[in-house]
Amino acid sequence: MKTSRRIIHIDMDCFYAAVEMRERPELANRPLAVGGASGRGVLTTCNYAARKFGVRSAMPVFKARELCPQLVIVPVRFELYRAASKAVRAVFARYTEMIEPLSLDEAYLDVSHLKRSGSEIAQEIRAAIQSETELTASAGIGPNKLIAKIASDWNKPNGQCVVAPSKVNLFMRELSVRRIWGVGPKSSIRLAKHGIKTCAQLQTRDKTWLAQEFGSFGLELYDLCRGIDERPVEANRIRKSLSNEQTFPKNLESLEDCREALSIQHRELVEELGKNAPDRRIAKLLVKLKFSDFRRTTAEMSGTQPELTRFHKLLDDAWGRSGEPVRLLGIGVRFAESDGGSEQLELGL
Repeated sequence: MKTSRRIIHIDMDCFYAAVEMRERPELANRPLAVGGASGRGVLTTCNYAARKFGVRSAMPVFKARELCPQLVIVPVRFELYRAASKAVRAVFARYTEMIEPLSLDEAYLDVSHLKRSGSEIAQEIRAAIQSETELTASAGIGPNKLIAKIASDWNKPNGQCVVAPSKVNLFMRELSVRRIWGVGPKSSIRLAKHGIKTCAQLQTRDKTWLAQEFGSFGLELYDLCRGIDERPVEANRIRKSLSNEQTFPKNLESLEDCREALSIQHRELVEELGKNAPDRRIAKLLVKLKFSDFRRTTAEMSGTQPELTRFHKLLDDAWGRSGEPVRLLGIGVRFAESDGGSEQLELGL
């Protein structure tokens, strides 16, 4: 490790559902989900009783109903969740100014300046949250953001895990590559084709091979699979956009091929919005293309809902500027600068 840091990642346990159960105790032992404003929507989150039936966050409502017919689905109430989140962050602020919120229900805290152990601080924070909000939180403690975030999932719910700097490499070696920040379904499939499913297997590849396969991200992978992550905790960081793009091993030759690929990316983008930005208001939609001759173009429009039909219109516009085969396709949204409005994001599929 280049620097000696102590980072805590706090992740509230099924936050929106937990707030709803706090407000309506009669729902505490029933399978409960939040979201799904329409029959075509997706769930924002669910409680652990629902998860026993296989129900998961970002799952389409119809699928959740199939798995758990008795599932209680309540609408999102963002003002309630924001108030609970504000109370949680007030607890964080007693310990450090270096707080990087990732969403309403999770944040990184840099406590390197404190003389007490990260484990003790995390325990105190979690106890204070439970006492003051009647909500539980899990925590991961490690020398960087990557390790802390992975560790926070280790002893859920209402638990914590600490990874000492000397144990980082051993901790990482046992993990699936999917646990690495930035490795999604597509990257993991590409790695699996080379027989790489664990971080230990990924550690056998050198920087040259990784750069050839994954470009600049390959060099990041070299460090990340070893638990090396120098990203600082960025206080008051606000995410301005969310996107999903892919470079294809074989060019997309037709507009229909692009439409098919875009539909898959759209589902992934909607799921990501549901997980990490359900309370954010969308201001613009965009589609980016890189053609076989390496020219790039971006089409965008104002819009507050991530509707597939609108992305198709943007794709038609962008494709019409060249008509050449496409080697990279990306879609995304830009968030409104202020979330003071009352419009709610409906995650329709």
